[in-house]
Amino acid sequence: MSINEMKAIERIRNSYTEYQPTKFDELKELNKRVKRPAEIFAYTYGSVGALVLGTGMCLAMKIIGNLMPLGIIVGLAGIAMVSSTYSLSQAILKSRKKKYQKRILALSNELLNK
Repeated sequence: MSINEMKAIERIRNSYTEYQPTKFDELKELNKRVKRPAEIFAYTYGSVGALVLGTGMCLAMKIIGNLMPLGIIVGLAGIAMVSSTYSLSQAILKSRKKKYQKRILALSNELLNK
């Protein structure tokens, strides 16, 4: 029997057995739980900041109305938002890591047999 056949048999066999999550699966899920909120925030806040910046540019270039001073103010607000996205998302990530640190370290040490 070839290696490919054995792998195929193993895959078929596994598809009929009940899935039991392992500690490694739990560790991966905890890691996702730490990172996901920071990523969602970064994408959302950065996108909104880019839209605010674009609106400010349109106002400043008189594409939307004749409100150049307002456009400059809105554009600067957008620049501030886009510029602060990374720092804010890293702060969220840091706080989430602090919250889950003990559980993740305990689980990873257990998996590494330390």
